[in-house]
Amino acid sequence: MALRDEIIEKMIERAAELFKKDPSELSEDTSFEEDLKAKSVNYVQIIAVLEAEYDVQITYMQFRRHKTFGEAADFVVEIIEG
Repeated sequence: MALRDEIIEKMIERAAELFKKDPSELSEDTSFEEDLKAKSVNYVQIIAVLEAEYDVQITYMQFRRHKTFGEAADFVVEIIEG
C-alpha cells in the first residue's frame, strides 16, 4: 500500500471514531469543514494519530490549511519523505 493511501486510511479510521461515521462514508475527497464540520480539537486529534504513527511533527496551522483528507495526506507525505 502506498504511503499516501496508508495515511488516508489512518485519517478515515480516526475521523470515523470522532464524528460517529461509517468509514465507508469517508474518502480522500472528504472535506474537514464542509463534510465533517471539524473543530480545532478534531484536527489536533487526527494530527496526534499521524504524529504517533509516523514519528513526525505536524504543524497544526499548516495541516489545517488543507481542505480534504487527500490534500492533508499529500502534506503529511511531504513531511515524512522530507
